[in-house]
Amino acid sequence: MKEIFTLALRNLTRQKRRSIILAIAIAFGFFVVTAIDGLASGAVENLRRQLTQLVGGTVLIQGLEKLPPENEKDKGQIVNIIRDHDYIRSVVEDLNVNYETLSQYSMMSGTILFNGKKALANVTGRDLVNDKDLLDSLQIVAGSREDFAKPRNIIISESMADTLNIQPGDTVLFTTYTIYGQNTVGEFTVSAIIKGNSFMSGLIAYVDIDSLNELIEIPYGGYDTFTIYLKNERESAAVADAIEERIRQDGINVTSRQDAIKANPSNPGAALEKQLTARDQQWEGVKYGVETFDDEVPQLQQVMFIVHVVTYIILIVILLIVMVGISNTYRMILYERIREVGTMRALGMQGKAAGRLFTTEAVILCIIGAIAGLILALVVMSILGTFTIKNEAVSFFLRNGHITYSLSAGAIIAQYILLIVLTALAVRGSAKKAAKMTPAQALRTIK
Repeated sequence: MKEIFTLALRNLTRQKRRSIILAIAIAFGFFVVTAIDGLASGAVENLRRQLTQLVGGTVLIQGLEKLPPENEKDKGQIVNIIRDHDYIRSVVEDLNVNYETLSQYSMMSGTILFNGKKALANVTGRDLVNDKDLLDSLQIVAGSREDFAKPRNIIISESMADTLNIQPGDTVLFTTYTIYGQNTVGEFTVSAIIKGNSFMSGLIAYVDIDSLNELIEIPYGGYDTFTIYLKNERESAAVADAIEERIRQDGINVTSRQDAIKANPSNPGAALEKQLTARDQQWEGVKYGVETFDDEVPQLQQVMFIVHVVTYIILIVILLIVMVGISNTYRMILYERIREVGTMRALGMQGKAAGRLFTTEAVILCIIGAIAGLILALVVMSILGTFTIKNEAVSFFLRNGHITYSLSAGAIIAQYILLIVLTALAVRGSAKKAAKMTPAQALRTIK
């Protein structure tokens, strides 16, 4: 096999121009496919990351209480509240969940008013003094962290500040609803303005959780959502199921992810909601709803699957075009070397070895071309990532205003295997002819 490999390398250098042209064709095809796959996957991952940051994590636990129905037609109002401040955290710690951050927050959508102007906002109540992960993520462009400890302070995004013409120290009104559905309004002082890197972050505002809870009638120490940001997102389903089972073992009402997946495999989040809102669903006290980010937004998984399918279709089309060129080229190469093959056969080379020589040449050529295409794709995608894009229309798919890419080692290896298989098939005809040719037949052939 070593001799075959050495001969194959020597043969490739004999016709350098032809070998380089074939390698460039393969490299271009692999470059296009890798760039499309990497950039599209990166865009979807950025969208996923922004949505995950918006909800606070990859596993979400909510506490839900159901008020008694007022009449036969009334299903009963559901109130989103967790009164036991430490219960879910203790469950997570007992299960030794490998998390990056834990969050407890209350969130309410509403409208921020200032000097006759208004803007929609998702106001999140957090611990603005001790929540280090949140504080480290904030990029303050105006105002001071020292004011975060003051009651009734609010942190808004730069885009919201520009829209409402707000400066730190200004007082704004936030109109929303209590957890029981009544209209309510609160007055907050802007303590800081933070940089927002997307349209989504432009809608988010932060206030002290106790101030928001007081406004929306959540008792002191309570919150509405507990989130876990896992170090490995692939563990989301297993972690959610483990937490759900632990809550069930503690004798507390909890939703069932497995029943939801059976009921609606394409959208478990909708099935989980039915477990709470259906007329026959009645309970006393708290009922915990446990779900993963993918349960709530299954469309992102579908988009990622479609991206990979489209990428492989493009890869196959490009490779088929390239393989036609390789097949025709090696037919010509066989014709050019036919007497050389006869000489090697006369000196003792087996027919199969002669066939493997042609296949080895083509495989080496395609590997070199694919490596060059991969390197070129990485360079081009890295260069694209250095440019700052300020267009809000595409900000969902960017990270901090920059294009990013995401490549899977498994996908690249699969593409390499596919490339090698197709290359071997492309030269199979020429290789079989070389293997079947007798020395006398080859030496008698006139070119």
